[in-house]
Amino acid sequence: MKCQQCRQPMQLHPSLDDLNPASINLLIGASATPTPDALPPSKPVFPSERRDHYLQASTTLRNSPLFKRSVLSKHHSIADSFVVLTQSQITPPPPSVSKTKGDRDEDERREYIRRRDRSVADDDPQSLSKQLQRQTNLFEVLSARTDVDHPVCVECSEMLVEGLTKRLAAATKERDAFVEFLNRVNEGVPTDEEKAALESELRMLENEEQDTFQELRDLESERQGLEDELRKLEAESKGLEKEEEEFWKERNSFALQLEEFKNERDGVNLQYDHDAKMLERLQRTNVYNDTFCITHDGYFGTINGLRLGRLPNQQVEWTEINAAWGQTLLLVNTLAQKLHYTFSGYRLKPLGSYSRIDKLDPLPTASISSRHSSSATTAPLENFKVTSLELFSSGDLPIGGMFMHRKFDQAMVAFLECLRQLGEFVAQGDSSLKLPYNINKDKIGDACIRLAFNQIEAWTKACKYTLTCVKYLLAHTSNSAYRRSSVGA
Repeated sequence: MKCQQCRQPMQLHPSLDDLNPASINLLIGASATPTPDALPPSKPVFPSERRDHYLQASTTLRNSPLFKRSVLSKHHSIADSFVVLTQSQITPPPPSVSKTKGDRDEDERREYIRRRDRSVADDDPQSLSKQLQRQTNLFEVLSARTDVDHPVCVECSEMLVEGLTKRLAAATKERDAFVEFLNRVNEGVPTDEEKAALESELRMLENEEQDTFQELRDLESERQGLEDELRKLEAESKGLEKEEEEFWKERNSFALQLEEFKNERDGVNLQYDHDAKMLERLQRTNVYNDTFCITHDGYFGTINGLRLGRLPNQQVEWTEINAAWGQTLLLVNTLAQKLHYTFSGYRLKPLGSYSRIDKLDPLPTASISSRHSSSATTAPLENFKVTSLELFSSGDLPIGGMFMHRKFDQAMVAFLECLRQLGEFVAQGDSSLKLPYNINKDKIGDACIRLAFNQIEAWTKACKYTLTCVKYLLAHTSNSAYRRSSVGA
């Protein structure tokens, strides 16, 4: 025989060859569908007549197959199938008169074989045909009572057992879920006590409903009275609306007049505020701060955006440096004029990028006459030796040369001297005022103003200190002028 699942030839177990009727009945009875376990008592979901009919039908058909499962599949072939013939089918038909000699010989041969097989079958009750018939009947019964076509090999049996085990687990879970749901449904069925409590509650609610209905009737009558009163109030309201309309007309005309007066007042106030702010801004306006803006750009000090100084990695053009010195000299000269101060021994000549400082040295013949004057600059210029110092550089000359920047260095030293004199003059009026950096000849703070024999970074630092002192004097002059204007006002 062949396995009905994988269609591979298989050998039956020897125990199936010697099956007696008792063993066959035992196997057939074991394959019958068992009666399902009784479910827990619950509320019936179908009539009892249907359940009795179902139990009677299942009991009647439990031990007899309803149909024979087909063992043919897409893997089957005609060569794999076989037919077991009964004894009546093996018996040949009666001979006919019209048979030929060859037919008669063939019939005699078949009759001989039939008799031989019958004799062998009578002598051997366990013949092959009977075994096949018995096994075939057994497998037909098993196939009809189960969902598996028999016979089945060991490997396919293991696969079927594994699949059926999974189905059993799923069916068990589904059965447990249904049982749990049924238990919940049974728990939700009200008891007699609960029914009695619900009925009493229902009667109480009916009584409340009657009371509420009576209260509703009372409210309806009350509402009718309120509607009559409302109609009276609406008629009174219409009269008040007419009076209100007249009032709002008078009020709007008054509001328009008041708004006109407010607009006129606000216009006068705005004009006054504008004039007051303009006056305050004009009083605070400082032409010096607007004309000379001193700040810094990193390591450089700047005046009106012009950098004063140079660095090895930032080579500022000499035209910009000369213009910055010209602006600084113009600012110091303007401050001196504002403070009515005259420099001793120097005269400033701001000429833009080519500014100069005249150094006034008294002549020996004019030394006696100059002693009686309050300042050297008040005496005639013929009594002084005038040395013009150039506060600009003629080109980008190498730093450190002895005579390359001699006139430029002298002019910067003279500028520091003028700045020192102006700072001392300011300090005489107020002892608390003092320049932020001390000036001593060619040094301001800890930096030297000379280019010769000096590092370019130190010279740039001295230039920044110089602009800081100039900005300090500019702030003092601006504050003095503002205080004088405030006192005069």
